[in-house]
This record gives sequence, C-alpha cells and structure tokens, in this order.
Amino acid sequence: MKIAVEGCAHGELEKIYDTLVHIEKEQGVKVDLLICCGDFQSTRNLDDLNCMAVPPKYRDICTFYKYYSGEKKAPVLTIFIGGNHEASNYLQELAYGGWVAPNIYYLGYAGVVTVAGVRIAGLSGIFKAPDYHRGHHEIAPFTESTVRSVYHIRNLEVFRLKQLSGHIDICLSHDWPQGIYHHGNAEQLIRFKPFFREEIERNTLGNSTCEELLNFLQPSYWFSAHLHCKFSAVVQHDGEKCTKFLALDKCLPKRRFLQIVTVGEEVRADTELKLSHDLEWVTILMLTNHLLSVKPVANYMPGPGGAERYTFTPTEEEKSVVFEKLGKNLEIPENFVPTVPPYNPNIDDQSFSQPSAQLNPQTTLFCDTLGIDDPLRLLMIIRKQPLNIGTAINLQNEESICTEDAEDEEEVTESGDPEDENETFVSFTNITDTLLETSTENLSVTPPVKRFRGRNQTLYSPPEES
Repeated sequence: MKIAVEGCAHGELEKIYDTLVHIEKEQGVKVDLLICCGDFQSTRNLDDLNCMAVPPKYRDICTFYKYYSGEKKAPVLTIFIGGNHEASNYLQELAYGGWVAPNIYYLGYAGVVTVAGVRIAGLSGIFKAPDYHRGHHEIAPFTESTVRSVYHIRNLEVFRLKQLSGHIDICLSHDWPQGIYHHGNAEQLIRFKPFFREEIERNTLGNSTCEELLNFLQPSYWFSAHLHCKFSAVVQHDGEKCTKFLALDKCLPKRRFLQIVTVGEEVRADTELKLSHDLEWVTILMLTNHLLSVKPVANYMPGPGGAERYTFTPTEEEKSVVFEKLGKNLEIPENFVPTVPPYNPNIDDQSFSQPSAQLNPQTTLFCDTLGIDDPLRLLMIIRKQPLNIGTAINLQNEESICTEDAEDEEEVTESGDPEDENETFVSFTNITDTLLETSTENLSVTPPVKRFRGRNQTLYSPPEES
C-alpha cells in the first residue's frame, strides 16, 4: 500500500491533495492512503478558529471547511492525529475518533485502526508535565489556560496504548519521541536547527512518553511532525526488530513536508479502502472506561501492588464480548454528519466568540454500543449544560438511546527515514489551485429528541447543596 505521510498540515488540505494529484500525474505513483501527523486544523467556521491556541493574526480559515461542507471531497482516504494547533472544540467531540469530513478520519485522543491489513496506532497532542496526570477537564468555551491544556497528552491514553499486544505497523505522534536524535544524524539536525543543540545535549528534546511507547510497541514505522523539519532515524530493538522513524516539515513551498512509503500488500487500483476498528483496542477502551476522569486533579493509573486489576490486555473471551456488541462487524461506519454550519466566504467576515460544547452523534453511537462514557458528555453534565447535538442520530430501528439504569436517564433536546527503494520524497510544488464552482448548502438540521445514557455521571456530579 502506498502511503503518503505528511508533517504539519496547518489547514492546507487543498495544497496537500493537489500535490498528491501532481505526483500521480508526473511520477505515476498513486497514493492509497494519506496520514497527517498533527496540526491538522479542522476548522469548520470562524467560531472554531477562536478555539485554536494561536495569536489572532495567525487564525486563518484555510481550506478544511470545503471538505467539511461537501464543496470538495478528499480524493484519498485520510487519517490524522491532533497536534497543538487544532480546532479543539471539534476534535473534543470525537474523543474516541471519528469522521471530521467525508473520507477524513481523526484517531481521537488515542486510537488504533486497520486499513488493508495495516495496523495504525496514534497519540494526539503534545506533552506537558503539569497536565499529564489530570483528567480531560477542559470544555468549550475555553479559557486562556484550557485552550492550551486541552491538547496536552494524558496518562490514560498512554496507559491504554501500553495494553496493546501484537504487531503495530505504524505509530503516529505529533511530538518526537525523546532521544530519537541519538539514532539518526544529530549533527545534521543541529546544522539545520541550531537552537536544538542544548536540548539534544541535555537529552530533553522530544516527548519521554512517546519514547516509552516506541520502545514498548516497537512498531515498524513511527511518524511525527511538530518541529518543522525532516529527520529520519532507525531504532534497533532486541533481536532483529527495528523501528524506522520519520519526521516531516509543515506544508510550505520548498519544504520537506511529504514522503511516500510502501507498507503492507499492494492495493489493487479498483479497491475502495475501508477503515476498521481494531478489536483489541476497542476492548481496551471498554475495560478501562472506569479509569476515565474529567477532573482537573491527578488521576493515577493502577499498577502492581494494588488490589485492583492493572493489566488490561484483553483475553479472547473479552474480545468476543466486544465483537458481539459491534454486531460482529469491525468496519467503521461512514456516518459523518455536519454538526455546525460551515464557513461561507461570501457572508462570514469575523467572529470574536467561542461556541459552546456540543455532543457528536458518532461518539454517542459508539459509546452507546460499547457501554462507555463520552468525557465531553460527563463535563456537560457537571457544568449543567444542555446535552445538545448538532444533528440527529439515524439509528436503524429509530429507537431512543437509553440506559439500563432508568433513574439516571435524561431527556435531551438537541439544537440545531530511511530512504530506500520503497520510499519517494516529495517537496512542495507550486500547483494552480482549482476551485469547484459549487454552492454551500444550508446544513442545519432539526433533529428529534433522544435519550442518553448516564453511566458514570454520579461519579463526577457535584454534591447536592445542603
């Protein structure tokens, strides 16, 4: 399978896709899958821009909204993780992953999927020690502090990834694994980025949790971005196993932002690739649901010496239970629905406010199927915010989503490196942008009333006032 790996997208989807078209035309290389390593910037409208942790002068709507609205469609299946420049309010709706637009899939805070037999794991965000052990407590509208902490990696996602067994083909992170420069040409890196020298000499450049995961998972490939430069390395593990590491630049002219690698089996030209859930990962989500916290305090993971279970690598019996819950079908449903109106360049001028949080029907359906909690829903319950969803959930049986514990039910009214023979390096090429002359439809939807679960809300609800 030909996979195009891209560094920091920074919202330049049109340019990235046009580059892939140019590669196919000029070099005869047809890309089967695009992977973006963070700073994707899935901004649907100007309100989303206000949820990005960047100075106002850098808030550019870019071109994602065209793929969200349906004006354009991603020409190749696209998978991405989050970085530190994101529409955090939107990605927060999809904590366990989901479609942000047709053919464009977000892996969530952390996630594992398979495509054409290739197993891909990802960890979103960047590492900041003060927030690492905290729960996912941030909610839109964000403060000056939470608009940044919302994209900080949490120990829960790292703990969950450490429960994986079996081989991982590709692992993604926005941060570089700490110490990766010891396995490549560090002097060349310092010549290109002289200000890295001190951190490299102190061995503090990069993310220590990613280093732990790299050594634990030992994937065939590890792709990163964030530091806006190309760097490759090979990490030798015990035995003959090794991990090929590649970091890429951001999407700018004459920058090394994209590379094509061959992973897995060749994909026939007429094959339509489909994403599938990783059964082991989904089972881990269910088994560790009780470890989820949405409090801004330390939330430590279990370990040896305690009375509770601390290893959650699932058994075959546990995976079988989840397989039944998923209807014995691991294919990820293509159930994207727009949840807010898209940007309209003919009307929208400026916005100075952040939107309120809202639930996403993809996450609600996924959580209901597995019997797990949506962290955003728990936060909205704590803040006593209405549990609104932008669009309806179209269930086949048209039944309400309900819970076994009926006393907790709530009625919710929704409102509208290594360069070898299998790798091709590509630098940005000036390509004439082509705009589709299509109008953006009004995407507002008036949904029916549904009922939602209240699984763990009592764990996080504030005590009643006396």
